[in-house]
Amino acid sequence: MKFMHTMAAAGQLGSMACLLVLLGFTPAPTSLPEYALMRGAMGGIATWIFLPSLGLVLVTGLLAIALNRAYHSAGWAWVKLATGVLIFEWGFTAILGPMQEEAELSARVLVGGGDAAMLAASLQAERSSLWVLLIVAAANVVLGVWRPRLTRMPD
Repeated sequence: MKFMHTMAAAGQLGSMACLLVLLGFTPAPTSLPEYALMRGAMGGIATWIFLPSLGLVLVTGLLAIALNRAYHSAGWAWVKLATGVLIFEWGFTAILGPMQEEAELSARVLVGGGDAAMLAASLQAERSSLWVLLIVAAANVVLGVWRPRLTRMPD
């Protein structure tokens, strides 16, 4: 369980870092073919790496807490659970959805079926959201390794 949780966390952190780098290299929408290609790649990373990693981190974390009685009263585990659920929700609404929508919109505009004025409207919000999620996810890794003595939950 721990191995799968760790591997999924690596995929999640890696995909978020990759998306941040690609956002930094995303050309202006005036270079439509390049912009659409970059947004398509980002949509693919969000769909095929970020999403599965995100789900696997949450599921394996929940199972680890459920199966290991020592985690039931560990404050750090409950902090990880709370922030993990927030990452999961925010990952859908602030990262996955906008990345997929922008990839689809840029592809439609490229073939002449969409409004080019709507492109790149979410770039700054995506960048900010990725930074926040990356920091919180990294803090979760630190909590899982360090396991500080936080307030213990009653048995």
